[in-house]
Amino acid sequence: MLYPTLNETAVYNRVTDRFLGINKNVITSDGEFSFTENVTMDSYPALSSRERRGMVTELNSPSGLAMKDSLVYADGADLYYNGERVEGIVLSTLSANCPKKFVSMGAYLCIFPDNLYLNTADMTDFGSMEMSWEIPAGQSVVYTLCKGDGTDYDTPTVSDDEPESPENGDLWIDTSGDVHVLKQYSKSMSMWTEMATTYVKIEAPGIGQNVLKGDGVRLAGCAYTGSDEALSEQIDSLNGTVIVRERGDNYIVITGIIDSVYTQNAESDGEVSVNRKVPKMDFVTECQNRLWGCYYGIEDGRTVNEIFCCKLGDFKNWEAYQGISTDSYRASCGSDGAWTGAVTYLGYPLFFKENYVHKVYVSSSGAHQIAVSAIDGVQKGSDRSFAIVNDYLLYKSPTGINIFDGTQAASVSDKLGGDMYYNAAGGALGGKYYVSMENSDGEWNLFVYDLKKGLWVCEDSSHIMHFAGNGGELYYIDEDSNRLITVRGSEGEQEEDFCWTVESGNIGYEYAEKKYLSRFKLRMSIGEEGYAEVWIQYDSNGIWEKRGVIKGRGLNRTFTLPVIPRRCDHLKIRLTGKGEFKLCSFSSVLERGSDI
Repeated sequence: MLYPTLNETAVYNRVTDRFLGINKNVITSDGEFSFTENVTMDSYPALSSRERRGMVTELNSPSGLAMKDSLVYADGADLYYNGERVEGIVLSTLSANCPKKFVSMGAYLCIFPDNLYLNTADMTDFGSMEMSWEIPAGQSVVYTLCKGDGTDYDTPTVSDDEPESPENGDLWIDTSGDVHVLKQYSKSMSMWTEMATTYVKIEAPGIGQNVLKGDGVRLAGCAYTGSDEALSEQIDSLNGTVIVRERGDNYIVITGIIDSVYTQNAESDGEVSVNRKVPKMDFVTECQNRLWGCYYGIEDGRTVNEIFCCKLGDFKNWEAYQGISTDSYRASCGSDGAWTGAVTYLGYPLFFKENYVHKVYVSSSGAHQIAVSAIDGVQKGSDRSFAIVNDYLLYKSPTGINIFDGTQAASVSDKLGGDMYYNAAGGALGGKYYVSMENSDGEWNLFVYDLKKGLWVCEDSSHIMHFAGNGGELYYIDEDSNRLITVRGSEGEQEEDFCWTVESGNIGYEYAEKKYLSRFKLRMSIGEEGYAEVWIQYDSNGIWEKRGVIKGRGLNRTFTLPVIPRRCDHLKIRLTGKGEFKLCSFSSVLERGSDI
């Protein structure tokens, strides 16, 4: 007799014991997830729950965060250092002056755009980087030709012709040319010698109280109302940016020349003012004992597209030009577009636009040079996305997250899919890059990129605009709750058990033949008081069906959960739970089906 023959169904076993983080593209590889929440790759190749965070304090109106020797943050009009409010400093709360940018320069903390400073080694040393003086009402300004130290000269002779029978050391202002020249008689040489540099002392009550020798200041309002045209030109030429050569509380000495002593009455001749200004800056960074800034826009009625820096070691002086190596510096740039960010990397100030990076080669002689490269730069609004991880610079570009080695930039965010993100802020901790971004639907996500492993996860939907780290901990301010939080929980009150989720991509798309998942097993451990649930969605129907629940037994014990899904074209698996967990492996059994 003949009996029908049944062919055995082909069975394929597959074990996944290496989990590869998130992949938001349509097709995912074995071990990748289309969605994650509150998980980490720290236990790689296993997947586990992230560390518990710590809630340090709740702020009222936070607007800035930085790390020096201790944590610095701005809360409304108050500045806090090492957890204590700094007495005497009042920050602006105007929206135009927020958020704050903190820049460290030695022991000093510089606060922009308020243009304030604080010496963190001497908390009594604080104030404004700028100064402004105007002549008090009813006072006069006296202009006198003097020596470099402010000492008055003996009254010189003023004439077109040299004086007769001069004595050694006699002074003569030669007025024979268009430019008057101060000369001194040398008896040994029997000739008049031109004095290379001449100085004018400007005296008025309090004019020198808030300036230092060597400061670059703007002098305005110097005016002469008499009939002497030469003296009028000399007084008028004192206006502008000048260097303070010497000072006292009631006088300053600057370079210049005048034929005679002149007294300017403020009420009738105009008010005199002295100002030391910090320029408008879009972004600012510190490098080699200078603050470097950039600005794109209109300043003093002219279009500006510049990079500039302060005087060496002096963040108060941005217009000190004496022709020496410690001078301030300013250079125009020809690249198009607004500045989008600035950072110091590998010892160079870098200034970014969306399509360019400007690298400043700082010279000890003051002959600084700027090199421009066309690269995928920093996205507008993402200037706080900079972070240095394992000696690489990461930032948000218009197209994704870029890694920069000093010369070239490359994207590392292909696994985040085609979604567009904006307004990124970034931080670094333990070889990982943390970045909070807003998608085109207005939803926020906190992504974490492990640079060494090359893997991404999404931690949660935190809206973060300020990160600050000290190497062992990363602090951030949650914009929704105004809470100051630590990522590793080393400071503050640790959070309770939190919920977590991982979701696979579509299982079944990757098989060329008609195969289906007949059963699978999960091997994992769950902390005590925790649990895990298994959900399945079939053929992208949008309905999640619960297929099992496991209670925690402790992380030192693992268990296996078998699940038998129904036959379908493709499916997705979601694991949700609460408490600590570790997913060790996912084993599946595939069977070949018909082609129909």
